[in-house]
Amino acid sequence: MSTTVSQLDEIKTGAWDGGKSPVDVEYGKLMMWFFLLSDAFTFSSLLIYYGAQRFSKLSWPDPDEIFQSIPGVADHGYPLVFVGIMTFILIMSSVTMVLAVEAGHRGSKKEVVNWMILTIIGGLMFLSCQAAEWTHLYHEGFWFASIPDTIKGVDAVGATQFANLFFTITGFHGFHVFSGVIINVIILLMTLGNVFQKRGTYMMVEKVGLYWHFVDLVWVFVFTFFYLV
Repeated sequence: MSTTVSQLDEIKTGAWDGGKSPVDVEYGKLMMWFFLLSDAFTFSSLLIYYGAQRFSKLSWPDPDEIFQSIPGVADHGYPLVFVGIMTFILIMSSVTMVLAVEAGHRGSKKEVVNWMILTIIGGLMFLSCQAAEWTHLYHEGFWFASIPDTIKGVDAVGATQFANLFFTITGFHGFHVFSGVIINVIILLMTLGNVFQKRGTYMMVEKVGLYWHFVDLVWVFVFTFFYLV
């Protein structure tokens, strides 16, 4: 009886006598990993479907022919240059986020603020570039289920599938970037308000950083599927 009472007391006090905890991860961080895993399945499904459509058609739009413009500068002659700039901007924003997380581990509020501002600017620049690309493609005749007659050798089904999937998947990713920017702004305001200093931890910055790195990683796959393959 006394043994049973002792065991119940240990359960009530949260005692753990089995060595190192098998889940040695902060709860919120673990939940973020679960969310990112579920989101990864969504993007994977979309990209797998794109790949299946891409290689099941005899003809498919050539990325070098479609993405050869620099909006506002040149209409053609620069294949993949603009999307290369977009990719560089997003990767650099991931670097600044790493530096913000590292500064948070050291408890340096000023550095966290500076790096978060740069991360937000990078996200806004990427979204602006994507908006410029979409606008340019629209004026060139690209849109859902539509591809200009100037793209020769592409059957109607392949053109329709490409247009639909391009705007759907890049738009879905853009929504994630936009959401990340909003979250980063909230975290920045919380940092300025000394919320994390009072808590004694900048763990929230690290959790948001995981989301931002995920968004950057997904773009690498989107870039490969649509602009390179």
